[in-house]
Amino acid sequence: MFAVRVVSSAVLAVSTLAAAPVWAQGAPVQAAVPAQTPEAFIQSITNDVMATVKADKAIQSGDLRKITAVVDAKIMPNVNFVRMTAAAVGPAWRRATPDQRQRLQNEFKTLLVHTYAGAASQVKDQVIEYLPSRARPTDTDVVVRTVVKGKGDPIQLNYRLEKSGSSWKVYDVNVLGAWLVQTHQSSFAQEINASGIDGLISKLAERNRQLVAKNAG
Repeated sequence: MFAVRVVSSAVLAVSTLAAAPVWAQGAPVQAAVPAQTPEAFIQSITNDVMATVKADKAIQSGDLRKITAVVDAKIMPNVNFVRMTAAAVGPAWRRATPDQRQRLQNEFKTLLVHTYAGAASQVKDQVIEYLPSRARPTDTDVVVRTVVKGKGDPIQLNYRLEKSGSSWKVYDVNVLGAWLVQTHQSSFAQEINASGIDGLISKLAERNRQLVAKNAG
């Protein structure tokens, strides 16, 4: 769901040039690259992923190994998955050990891959419409709103993005009005209250094993 250059301001550019050594100031100056908007960022990732899925019959048939490879290569580098997992886990994240946090991330990612693996087989001739942005150019936390159109009813698909240094990062996704993080917060909190963080990890691992068996069948 996804790495973008942000153009430095004119003041910063001038300041950097003025601070450079005299010999460097004589070097050719490359033209500034226009800043990529959040919408263009999402569009670039989406087009790349959809092209990959459409070209690979194994992914379309639900091959989890290949789907995971696509997620790791094309999606995860553009997602703040630490923030996403922390938000889903809630306050208990702060008292989790580094090992527990890593295991939570691994199991949560596996859960999402298994849960939505079937969607890969549905990627065919969809068209994605990008709705007008409500953000200001200076905003560092934005929502990109899209509608996926194809056979059947249109699907609302929105993304929450944060500016991370010179890049955008996705940290939540909304499908049909439900934010991904929020849909897991309640069940995660119940499991943590009942059996602690390790209990949640075990529950996620168990659910993942069930999904593996289901997909294999």
